[in-house]
Amino acid sequence: MSRIDLPQVAELRQKAEAAGQSHLFDRWTQLSAAEQESLLEQARCLDFNLLSKLWKEGVPSFSSDSPAANLAQRARPLRQIVRTPRSSTEVQMQQEARECGESLLREGRVAVILVAGGEGTRLGVAGPKGMYPIGPVSGSSLYQILAEQVLALTGRFGRKIPFLVMTSHATDQATHAFFANHKWFGLDPDSVQFLRQGVMPAVDRETGQILMNGPGTLIMNPNGHGGLLEALQSSGAFDRLEQQGIDLLFYHQVDNPLVHVADPVMLGLHHQQHAQLTVKVVAKQTPEEKMGVLTEIDGQVRIIEYSDLTAEDVHRTTAEGDLLFWAGNTAIHVFDRNTLQQIAVAEESLPYHRAIKKVSHLDGSGNWVVPTAENATKYERFIFDVLPLVRNCLVMEVDRDEEFCPLKNSVGEFSPEHVQRAMISRSLRWLSTRCEVPNSTDPVEISPLLALDVSDLAQWEPPTTWPNGPFLLK
Repeated sequence: MSRIDLPQVAELRQKAEAAGQSHLFDRWTQLSAAEQESLLEQARCLDFNLLSKLWKEGVPSFSSDSPAANLAQRARPLRQIVRTPRSSTEVQMQQEARECGESLLREGRVAVILVAGGEGTRLGVAGPKGMYPIGPVSGSSLYQILAEQVLALTGRFGRKIPFLVMTSHATDQATHAFFANHKWFGLDPDSVQFLRQGVMPAVDRETGQILMNGPGTLIMNPNGHGGLLEALQSSGAFDRLEQQGIDLLFYHQVDNPLVHVADPVMLGLHHQQHAQLTVKVVAKQTPEEKMGVLTEIDGQVRIIEYSDLTAEDVHRTTAEGDLLFWAGNTAIHVFDRNTLQQIAVAEESLPYHRAIKKVSHLDGSGNWVVPTAENATKYERFIFDVLPLVRNCLVMEVDRDEEFCPLKNSVGEFSPEHVQRAMISRSLRWLSTRCEVPNSTDPVEISPLLALDVSDLAQWEPPTTWPNGPFLLK
């Protein structure tokens, strides 16, 4: 007990009691010294006032100011949107945007943020999802495919690109080790920074009391991808980026190996149109596809989650007969760094949302409870809640087959098999612009170190004889 700060214990107990969480210390005297220290460390990280406020006031399931159904009824077609090029003029506009974006990269004004807090549970594997070997020929992990794009851009434009990787408590140590064991995928370790998103406790749905995972151990969950703002602020990353002259933050999630990291066209359009936030969307495959959708509500671009749309909503059309909720969110964004920093330091930044879940836990008698119904509330923040806080949001449509196929499930749609087929198909499309591609079922993969998009193959010399078997171009 010599290492325990008794005044601090008393202070934390008082805070817990005031917030209705006195049960956290009910078994204090029965805990070992190690368990007591663990409980104190977790309790120090809790914002008891925030937790009490969230519980007393309730947290909306979608928005901080309106029911989701009301938002859907107020939705209107997007106005400020760049569609996929359909004319020579639009092709020329995107070429000019590309040149602008390349200048921004060359001037060192861009950083890349990779959100990698998720585990591979739904894929049936342990550890961070980013470690999953998705390369159809190389077996490269998601981390490698994404990091090598940053490496290729660094070599092309002669500037180190800050690469910020947001992990969670569950993925942090393993991600650090994975990058180190793979020699940072060729990147300068000084250009890579790991940020760990915060956590929020799971609470009992009926009482609001924090659920316990064991003696002296709270059930804590990542605070959502909206926790990025807090992570950037608390780590000092915002200040470092500002000192480095970084204006733009390219944001993407770890599960999509087709993403064009720091896409110059997107960066250029964002800069040319003075946007504070640019979002890439793809056309939904069917009205019923389970994707969050971009729309305009009360003159602002917003996202509505698919679960907040009724069967009637998803089939609504515009006056011209087009599908209203067509623009599926890809979770690929460009943020104005200064705008995001201002939002992060605001007293009321992003709202918390609640998720009602089944959570097994230790009860007050020390028994392990496995619920048969949803018994717990989890709190999280979403990055798309930045949307109502910005004045100028640009939406950019891209080709799904070219840029979007996230790895989510163990079988079926967005499974490893599905994603690898998408990667192979894209490689074959790129190659077909330079040579005749044989009709073969053998997998083909193009390394990011050879080509970041189809235009990079313009100088590539095709082989005189197509190789037999799986083929990796690097």
